[in-house]
Amino acid sequence: MTAVLPERPRTTSAPGAATDLLARLALVPASRTAVVAADRELSFGALRAEAMRIAEGLAARGIGPESVVALCLPRGADLVAALIGTLTAGAAYLPVDPKLPAERRRYLVEDAAADLVVTTAATAAPLAPGVEHLAVAELTAPEPGSRSGPDAGERAYAPVPVAGDELAYVIYTSGSTGRPKGVEIGRAAASALLAELEGAGIAVTEGGRVGWNASPSFDASVQQWVRICRGDTLVMIGEETRADPALLARLVDEQALTDLDITPSHAEPLLELLTADGGPRPLTLLIGGEAIGPALWRRLGELGAQGVLRTVNLYGPTECTVDSTAGWVSPDEAPHIGGVLPGLRMRVLDEKLNPVEAGGSGELYLAGPRVGRGYRRRPGLTAERFVADTGQAPGGSGTWAGARMYRTGDLVRLLPSGRLEYLGRADGQVKLRGFRIELPEIEAALTALPGVAEAAVVLRDEVHGAPGLVAYHRPAEPSSAEAVPAAVLRDALAAVLPAYMVPAAFVALDRFPTTTNGKLDHAALPAPAPAADADAGSGSGSAGMTPSQRLIAGVWAAVLGAEGVGPEDNFFKLGGHSLLAIKLVSRVRTELGVALPVKAVYAHPRLRDLAAHLDTLVAAAASQDR
Repeated sequence: MTAVLPERPRTTSAPGAATDLLARLALVPASRTAVVAADRELSFGALRAEAMRIAEGLAARGIGPESVVALCLPRGADLVAALIGTLTAGAAYLPVDPKLPAERRRYLVEDAAADLVVTTAATAAPLAPGVEHLAVAELTAPEPGSRSGPDAGERAYAPVPVAGDELAYVIYTSGSTGRPKGVEIGRAAASALLAELEGAGIAVTEGGRVGWNASPSFDASVQQWVRICRGDTLVMIGEETRADPALLARLVDEQALTDLDITPSHAEPLLELLTADGGPRPLTLLIGGEAIGPALWRRLGELGAQGVLRTVNLYGPTECTVDSTAGWVSPDEAPHIGGVLPGLRMRVLDEKLNPVEAGGSGELYLAGPRVGRGYRRRPGLTAERFVADTGQAPGGSGTWAGARMYRTGDLVRLLPSGRLEYLGRADGQVKLRGFRIELPEIEAALTALPGVAEAAVVLRDEVHGAPGLVAYHRPAEPSSAEAVPAAVLRDALAAVLPAYMVPAAFVALDRFPTTTNGKLDHAALPAPAPAADADAGSGSGSAGMTPSQRLIAGVWAAVLGAEGVGPEDNFFKLGGHSLLAIKLVSRVRTELGVALPVKAVYAHPRLRDLAAHLDTLVAAAASQDR
């Protein structure tokens, strides 16, 4: 029996409020393509029908406004349908990336007090005990006897109406107390984000084709999926393609992408593969997640002048609905994060909360309708970070009564043009490869491990050839012969933290350096040793290695800054990560003339195995040339 979605009083939007996302989705022609994924494609008519079936299935289980549905689904058509279906039921979604460690997934579901978990299969191991789990196929299956397929016709799309301040999603970010915290964002804020991207000339292509590139657990994914509500096509980018610049560049052209969101770290190796004559040009590049360096800024600007790209630098904390400022990249300007988008008001304040003058620097505060509701089930932390808005209302009529502003912790310089220059953080938070990381969370995980008495984690500009995290640790027993091995610490952290939070290097110290007032002296912490010295490398060097092994060892040494690399060494245990894997593949292509896919590095992390795989590729290429 089909469940009936509950009737709720229709609410009136505030004057000037953006049209609700689902109201816009309902108007898109049914025959237009909504989702392109590896497994299947969905038209807008099919997406709306599937969303209604999911919403009815959720309603039959008591899910509605203010309910939270955890979506533990890979990036694909099912994820989009489940997300839209959850919103159609009036509920909020909690993204839980299936690639996260099991302990992390359990924590997200339990801390958010999720009402239901949607997974790929009913037989999947439960994420959290006591919470109902449901396979997405159970929600999307048509009713027995109902018509389906292209000739079935589209049923009426009738989302549950919700108030603008009701919950749309909860996304977790790294926590300074050692526990991740869930950010609550309302429906009106999400709707306003899309309207403001359009108003700023960023999301303007009619019938655009937008790549969904971010992890669903990362707030940049919101900026990507909302585009479907204006009638754009979402092209789901698989993990293998995301990790390989050559595959990503090919997808951009083959799928005729008009818009791609990407971090600076991943944009850099992609740029040399984008040409003026491939795909729709200019490609709109929405770049954010970390600061853009001057060299990359100039390169992006030059490609803009050549008609290859139109690049906008986006900045914003999760707490303010993804994007807060936007600045177009031009080669004749220094890097900046632009000006505030219209749904927010900015304040640049000094230590005494006084506004700074043009040219001055201070901490950035953001206020306005797109400021989030707060941290889920964390009232104390919410009160600490979401504070009273001290700014003057228009016309000098006092302050914004009852309004709040979010304290970002980011230091900026207010430029004479009204734009902002990003200067860095005022606390222990860092950005690495686009991910927001609270260093104390990693330190707390380290000190919870047996044999570790004290820990400090820092972000260094140069760790095995790229920016990376370094963990310093002191043994629990001063008299012990040796500290916990780095490999043991790495494996233990990988079981509880996302991969991007696992340090690239570990340094054992007998004691931590301190300043004259007894605080940790970060400047005195030693640089990590070369990879093969720091992490029990094989130590066999090049003795007895085959020619291909010696070639790979040479490339590894250059990319990782390692010494004495041997055939039994593991790329990732020597500090390798996704960006270094990309560098490795590029170096192999340049020096050896072989197109080695990035996935091969993950499939064959041991040097001996990767060299054997390379021999196979070389032999196959030679046979084709005969």
